[in-house]
Amino acid sequence: MMIVSGRYFSFLQQLLLLSSAVGASLLLALPVADAGVDAKFTTSLNVAGAATIVFAALLFFRSEFFSRHALTCGLIAAVVSFAGAWCLIQPLGKVELLAGYWAGVVAAWCLGWFAVERLAAVETGNAGLSWLLRLLIPLAFGAWLLIIWEVMTRGLSIPQVLLPSPSAIAERFASSTATLWADFKQTFLKAVLIGYALGCGSGFVVALLIDRSDFLKRGLLPIGNLVSALPVVGIAPIMVMWFGFDWPSKAAVVVVMTFFPMLVNTVAGLSAADSMQHDLMKTYAAGYRQSLIKMRLPLALPFIFNALKINSTLALIGAIVAEFFGTPIVGMGFRISTEVGRMNVDMVWAEIAVAALAGSLFYGLIGLAERVLTFWHPSFRR
Repeated sequence: MMIVSGRYFSFLQQLLLLSSAVGASLLLALPVADAGVDAKFTTSLNVAGAATIVFAALLFFRSEFFSRHALTCGLIAAVVSFAGAWCLIQPLGKVELLAGYWAGVVAAWCLGWFAVERLAAVETGNAGLSWLLRLLIPLAFGAWLLIIWEVMTRGLSIPQVLLPSPSAIAERFASSTATLWADFKQTFLKAVLIGYALGCGSGFVVALLIDRSDFLKRGLLPIGNLVSALPVVGIAPIMVMWFGFDWPSKAAVVVVMTFFPMLVNTVAGLSAADSMQHDLMKTYAAGYRQSLIKMRLPLALPFIFNALKINSTLALIGAIVAEFFGTPIVGMGFRISTEVGRMNVDMVWAEIAVAALAGSLFYGLIGLAERVLTFWHPSFRR
């Protein structure tokens, strides 16, 4: 039943792309130019877009013949889909968009979908190629999200105040690098990193103390649970009154937000060893410290890295939200709240892009460290 439904879905996907390409080839070739736009320029763009999409449709329709060469087929489909997307973006704002244009958008998007699907199906024993594919697939998927965003916002004339196009955000990003860097340095390099280190470090140390004492386990864990349930919008103003308007108050909020996840995960990780492993250490006459270093901490590393990855996002969110309640005239949260009031939504999205990139890189570095230190864990075995 699953095989039949999968084939039926693939047939519908091919039919959708083929019909969209036929409509694009018929309608995109009709130039509809605004005043002051060269009709030959419009015609050349439309014909190029139509030709690209027709070729894409033929490639997709014959995809069954390339099933044994998924890598080659996926790379060709990706290149052709992005070439078609480039042709489709060029007429935006220059000509009147016909129904065939949107058929072309659907066709190019379907080919991009097919390219990602083919690349994801590639199985190779080459470590370098596998790493490249793991990087290429999300990049291609993300690029198509940006393309659809660009086409929809500009093609449907959505007001920039509601949703600016990626090109407008990129233009504002390029013209405001000095401001964005100052905000990044204030929020991420100071508040986030320092608060993250203090919160995770203190949570780890307290977890070691709790592991030694049942009294602390019964007393501190409920208190930690209570603190973790406190809303950040309630903590932030208090921290500003305690530590001032500069980055230390934001770091304090980050400490509160990251302390409990690290505490709970470390305590759970230290309890991961089973009775047979404990008995084995006893036969070696190992004391508490030797068992902790040689057995329990290595087994707790997956739990600790889970907390580190969770806290990498919580820390950035907490620092930005905390800046809404009092900060110097610098910082991501300050800039977002200020520019929203000025209706400079493109600058708000530029700050969001910086925060997203910083958070993703931070998470990626922690994930890389986890892979290096916990290579023995079953989740990293093939």
